[in-house]
Amino acid sequence: MNRTTLGRTGIEVSTLCLGSMTWGSQNTEAEGHAQIDLALDHGCDFIDTAEMYPVSPVRAETVGGTERIIGTWNARTGRRSDLVIATKVTGLNGQFVREGQPVTAKTLRAALEGSLQRLQTDYIDLYQLHWPNRGSFHFRQIWAFDPSGQDATAEIENMHGVMAALKDLVAEGKIRAWGLSNESTWGTMQWLAAAAETGGPRVASIQNEYSLLCRQFDSDLGEMALHENVSLLAFSPLATGLLTGKYRGGARPEGSRSTRPGGLGGRETPRAAQAVEAYAAIAEEHGLNLAQMAIAWCLTRPFQTIPIFGATSIDQLQIALGAVDLRLDDDVMAAIAAAHKAHPMPY
Repeated sequence: MNRTTLGRTGIEVSTLCLGSMTWGSQNTEAEGHAQIDLALDHGCDFIDTAEMYPVSPVRAETVGGTERIIGTWNARTGRRSDLVIATKVTGLNGQFVREGQPVTAKTLRAALEGSLQRLQTDYIDLYQLHWPNRGSFHFRQIWAFDPSGQDATAEIENMHGVMAALKDLVAEGKIRAWGLSNESTWGTMQWLAAAAETGGPRVASIQNEYSLLCRQFDSDLGEMALHENVSLLAFSPLATGLLTGKYRGGARPEGSRSTRPGGLGGRETPRAAQAVEAYAAIAEEHGLNLAQMAIAWCLTRPFQTIPIFGATSIDQLQIALGAVDLRLDDDVMAAIAAAHKAHPMPY
């Protein structure tokens, strides 16, 4: 598998990232371990998790379970150094984690210590802020997004405090780099400014939703990511399974995410179904697997994009890993561009 570098950190990772948020809910510990083993066999050493995982749904009794599964793999195999582990501090969006306290210098350190213990490691390769304290337009919140209630001065002041904590944690060897998630262009630029002003560590990455069906990143965020060398870690590149085709025609496979609490997070709309049909037709016309086409397309973007894919079975994982070898020709790319214009922002 090809390799790339996270932002300006010098940290090398595989061009695909294995997501783990179903481990501990839809997947057992043994299944999670098997996925790590198979990913490594294919050269995929980058793994993403979070202190609030597993999801579908998030529950107080399972919070932290996914990190523990990765931790038992580390302890059992002794191969921690073979992985590049990314995890996240939750912040205000996680009512089951520290009662949903915001990310501050104090809560950041406490959260990190908990993740280190569960992961059974003494360092995190990439430590991410899961949600901005001020709120976010992601996860279908854009339809009513209103930033007018934000206190920019207080936000920037807190950023400087968090930056001081991040600087200390890097110096202590507890994190190698850090990144953002569910962020905006303004927020990312303010973090970059705080790093420059304080001598703190620079933003390495931003983990936002990105797929053929969700392309909010393409404009201002994409421009920022390119010029500031901030890697996009693209979560849900398969749109929670819509872009595998398994939900076509209203299908509801047993055990799939659509049958669990929370469903597909507002992604199931009539317009999304139409868009999926358009992309499926392109894949079928060119003899491609739809899921592999969707992941491979992420790798064609003008800004550095590392797709994070999840799987609930080994067969699904094999298909996703196979996307790294797929090259989309000009005809496929032109057809995808036309489908995007015909079906923009379908959810």
